Amino acid sequence: MANGSEARTCCLPQEGFVKRSFNWLLPWNAAAFVPICLALLLFGCGREGLDDVRNLDSLGDTVVCFGDSLTEGVGAAPGEDYPSVLGRQLGLPVINAGRRGDTTGEALRRLESDVLERNPRLVVVLLGGNDFLRQISLVETRQNLDEIVGRIQARGAMVVLAGMTLGLFTDEYSPMFQEIAERSGALYVPQVLKGILSDSKLKSDPIHPNGTGYRRIAERLAEKIKPLLAKANRRRARDASASAGARR
Repeated sequence: MANGSEARTCCLPQEGFVKRSFNWLLPWNAAAFVPICLALLLFGCGREGLDDVRNLDSLGDTVVCFGDSLTEGVGAAPGEDYPSVLGRQLGLPVINAGRRGDTTGEALRRLESDVLERNPRLVVVLLGGNDFLRQISLVETRQNLDEIVGRIQARGAMVVLAGMTLGLFTDEYSPMFQEIAERSGALYVPQVLKGILSDSKLKSDPIHPNGTGYRRIAERLAEKIKPLLAKANRRRARDASASAGARR
């Protein structure tokens, strides 16, 4: 036992050596590994959120916001509706296809004329509030949203689905929005109304934001849409370059 113990002891590094080695490795790890890990994390998150979006190679040329009074901009001055603010933040023209009072069913009936005939590249869908207020069944709301998203995508456009919490005690809508987005390949932007309708400084009445509140909605959407369009633009440029090369 003594010989075995001595053998094991002589194989261990001296205490001072361990301390010096650890002190040298720690700052190196902090300097080298932490940025690498952060870069990998950010890269992974970006891929997960954008690579699965359907129609990144869309050939459309317009951005359309489709919805009800929250899109139309009820409660705000002209130019303060969220589509107008979003257009300024993106540096692109944005079409406001909101109509106050629309349920998902009513919006579905005007989808062709108000959205699809405008050759959309990207469509933001913000609907469901009036379904909740009129107590339309969640099954019907889901079916209508499924069809709206599906028809937009079938026309070749990207879809951004905006989610929100609806309900005083339970919320069956947020999971529905997220599930539809994940299943269809739409970009999901959760809780676009979070903190707005509970703050008197951000709302014009109990169910509508004011100009400041709409700006917050636009900022939340722009944060997700900017990287999506950047990725889509890179793909469009790559495809155009490959097509030009093939013609030579």
